[in-house]
Amino acid sequence: MDTRGRLVAGSHNRNEFVLINADENARIKSVQELSGQICQICGDEVEITVDGELFVACNECAFPVCRPCYEYERREGNQACPQCKTRYKRLKGSPRVEGDEEEDDIDDIDNEFEYGADALGPYQLADGTNASAIPMQFERESAHPGSDIPLLTYDGEVSEISSDRHALIVPPFMGNGNRVHPMPYSDPYVPLQPRPMVPKKDIAVYGYGSVAWKDRMEEWKKKQNDKLQVVKHQGKNDGGNFGDDPDDPDLPMMDEARQPLSRKCSISSSKISPYRLIIILRLVILGLFFHYRILHPVNDAYGLWLTSVICEIWFAVSWILDQFPKWQPIERETYLDRLSLRYEKEGKPSELANIDVFVSTVDPMKEPPLITANTVLSILAVDYPVDKVACYVSDDGAAMLTFEALSETSEFARKWVPFCKKFNIEPRAPEWYFSQKIDYLKNKVHPAFVRERRAMKREYEEFKVRINGLVATAQKVPEDGWTMQDGSPWPGNNVRDHPGMIQVFLGNNGVCDVEGNELPQLVYVSREKRPGFDHHKKAGAMNSLIRVSAVITNAPYLLNVDCDHYINNSKALREAMCFMMDPTSGSKICYVQFPQRFDGIDRHDRYSNRNVVFFDINMKGLDGIQGPIYVGTGCVFRRQALYGFDAPAKKKRPSRTCNCWPKWCCFCCGSRKNKNGKSNKEKKKKLKHREASKQIHALENIEEGIEESKAEKSIMTQTKLEKKFGQSPVFVASTLLENGGVPQNVSHASLLKEAIQVISCGYEDKTEWGKEVGWIYGSVTEDILTGFKMHCHGWRSVYCMPKRPAFKGSAPINLSDRLHQVLRWALGSVEIFLSRHCPIWYGYGGGLKWLERFSYINSVVYPWTSLPLLVYCALPAICLLTGKFIVPEISNYASLIFIALFMSIAATGILEMQWGGVGIDDWWRNEQFWVIGGVSSHLFALFQGLLKVLAGVNTNFTVTSKAADDGAFSELYIFKWTSLLIPPTTLLIINMVGVVVGMSNAINNGYDSWGPLFGRLFFALWVIIHLYPFLKGLLGKQNRMPTIVVVWSILLASILTLMWVRINPFVSRDGPVLEVCGLNCD
Repeated sequence: MDTRGRLVAGSHNRNEFVLINADENARIKSVQELSGQICQICGDEVEITVDGELFVACNECAFPVCRPCYEYERREGNQACPQCKTRYKRLKGSPRVEGDEEEDDIDDIDNEFEYGADALGPYQLADGTNASAIPMQFERESAHPGSDIPLLTYDGEVSEISSDRHALIVPPFMGNGNRVHPMPYSDPYVPLQPRPMVPKKDIAVYGYGSVAWKDRMEEWKKKQNDKLQVVKHQGKNDGGNFGDDPDDPDLPMMDEARQPLSRKCSISSSKISPYRLIIILRLVILGLFFHYRILHPVNDAYGLWLTSVICEIWFAVSWILDQFPKWQPIERETYLDRLSLRYEKEGKPSELANIDVFVSTVDPMKEPPLITANTVLSILAVDYPVDKVACYVSDDGAAMLTFEALSETSEFARKWVPFCKKFNIEPRAPEWYFSQKIDYLKNKVHPAFVRERRAMKREYEEFKVRINGLVATAQKVPEDGWTMQDGSPWPGNNVRDHPGMIQVFLGNNGVCDVEGNELPQLVYVSREKRPGFDHHKKAGAMNSLIRVSAVITNAPYLLNVDCDHYINNSKALREAMCFMMDPTSGSKICYVQFPQRFDGIDRHDRYSNRNVVFFDINMKGLDGIQGPIYVGTGCVFRRQALYGFDAPAKKKRPSRTCNCWPKWCCFCCGSRKNKNGKSNKEKKKKLKHREASKQIHALENIEEGIEESKAEKSIMTQTKLEKKFGQSPVFVASTLLENGGVPQNVSHASLLKEAIQVISCGYEDKTEWGKEVGWIYGSVTEDILTGFKMHCHGWRSVYCMPKRPAFKGSAPINLSDRLHQVLRWALGSVEIFLSRHCPIWYGYGGGLKWLERFSYINSVVYPWTSLPLLVYCALPAICLLTGKFIVPEISNYASLIFIALFMSIAATGILEMQWGGVGIDDWWRNEQFWVIGGVSSHLFALFQGLLKVLAGVNTNFTVTSKAADDGAFSELYIFKWTSLLIPPTTLLIINMVGVVVGMSNAINNGYDSWGPLFGRLFFALWVIIHLYPFLKGLLGKQNRMPTIVVVWSILLASILTLMWVRINPFVSRDGPVLEVCGLNCD
């Protein structure tokens, strides 16, 4: 090909060949001018191949390396380019080394396994054709994602680029010294100096570094973007070879918008390899531990020994279920700039996908309307195109207070949203934004911002007064119920019997903000409720929102948040779209789960409310398998996945032939090929027969009347869809739109009428809602069940942890409320365990991976651990009171096993904290509350679940507020008596009594009894230390003690007194010693 002196560039991997203009001075006359390049490893000249092409070892950065150094580096070195660290690929004529990829399209067996100096053959590209481009040296500026890299052009000269608008930078020459052995260049401190293509020409001629260069580059990039659009949309019409697919891999990858939108980052091998080694060692130690425990029973305490061994076996199985899903943890990072470049072209409408946001609330007295209003305001002010966002608020309590508060919120949003976007503030929930302290002098804030911020704060204070006024008014309900402004009664006066209600506050009605800009849609929804219908609590409310949103906006993606979880990061939706809209991997993602972060928790996090170990360790581990489980809030869904559709089928890779065996083995390979070919031919014949039968059948239909058959097929399809999704034709039609959208020619009033139909209480009858479609019914923890069903359909999920937390919420920080929260979660797990959806026996043959199944099994089995845990925590007290122990006299071998077991447990925890970024305080609080919750909430949930599922009896545990303190974190010291407190309190008392009794016996029996006592004391103190946060919760603040604690203290003192009298250590075991009195009393 005649290059006519133009600059030639290309990519071997992407099979690109580009000609870029060069001016007359910089024109390259022949290849020999490039033959002066010097190998940067040994200092020799880089040779020219027999075809007259310059030898290039690395097709990514063209770092100058001669062929001998290339061969040596592949054979003896690290097999990577010294500059860009890309692994060297085998070039034709070079011998194969370990790790090379299979090459289906290269038949080079003669040279593939021959090492020697004569292996230097003509250099060819990977497709077997001679290279026809002169690869030039340039430095890839990959450190900065937005670097100004010229876009490659195709098919000859581009007239719009003048000869002086180009630049080329090459890596520096690190001296000309000759080396005996190849030595990779690895000095990052030597600055890279730009060098022109022609050494005699001054670099200023190229324009690099000048002020004019920036202007020219901006103009050039704009033209290139326009050209790229033309190539993408016109493709074949203009002679290009890209077609109409915008995701064609042949498009220039140097365009930043064509890069992946996210990246998966593995944990460093220096952290994860020791962790895996410790897990394997711990398994071996567990085997030795049980070998010793089973073969060395305690004959004088056989019952205690057998009970302890059974408990320990259960703990080991539970640990395995929890540990192995964390085998391959990963982290992810997103590229928001690439998302904007790809889907938000300047001067064109945004191509980002629409998102419907669901907010669920029930009782405004338990979930304050001000908190819900802040959540809604943070959604309306999110950094996302306003016409792409719609917020739906589900009021499952049909409260007029929620309706009026939402009306006030929509008015305040007209001022709040433009303020947030004007100054780009974070977070965009006003309650938490104004609670931040800003030092205006330190941060050098502009006076205009200070003035507007103070004005907005006054507006928010007035807004709070109005909301609090509504709450105060709602405390006393009128006898006739609430009435609306027009005098008509409020439809939701009867919470259990009311019609469906929908109110569009913002969007589609001409309401704009104070600056005249459009606002996102805000829709109030309260589904119909009638006596005699099972409304399925939160899961039913969420399914109603799915249907309503599908009729009104039908966005392809959904975000659900609880009413107390506001958007803390305004770019959270963009973070999720980096995964969902990624053309390479987004099609198989069913949801993107964000971690839960909380406000208002005390610094020590006494009851492990933050749950850091689960969100920063367990969820990262699941992300490396098939994705995290759904935790109920802060999750972006794909609507099609919620509809119960299967994940897209993965394309099978073409079968690879074996080209790594000697020639004498070609016979067997050939036989295998023939077998495969035969099977393929048979399949083709079958397909042809099927097609022929279809054609014959079609001809018969033509003869009998093809229109009737088509009508029957459409009726059958419509009938199946209606049985699955319900009787709404508008909603059924929306389920078939993968990219969402609503009909343009339908009036808004007719859509609202259809929306009222889909939230009627009888709409789900005889459909698959709650069974295969939407949020799944059958458990109070519908989140776990819903995510489990999606994973069984072959979908995968993604865990997104942006540096700034995406969502923040509130958590119960006092002991009783925390225990009731854990009770609800554990009850849902018991219900799933006793249902047909239990992961132990459900979902085989689908797309659920084995380690993911382990995780789901662990999530429904853990409440059953409360039984062995309760028994195991009572064993130390029993041992101290009876003088027996669960372990016989310990030998040196047994001591080594016990020490190794404790060290492996500690090492596992330390390494998990290291790669998970969790502090030791959080880890220890999690361990403590695992015991506290296990012997209280999990135990009650187990019995409550058994009664509910097997006997149909619903039991509730009431919570009564007893005392409260003022001041910071006052809720932490609120004591609420509940029956959940009885088991851990009992364990604390009997273990404390056991310690006193054991020490009393040791004092009475002498020095020999202290040795066996230490094991029992350590066992009892282990239980007491784990229950210590519970003990602090009982005591409250130090200066105030609840009455219930006084009662327990008196009871404890009485028990200890009676035990002391029974022991009486001052009386000899053989009875009183009688001596003859020396006085003569007579």
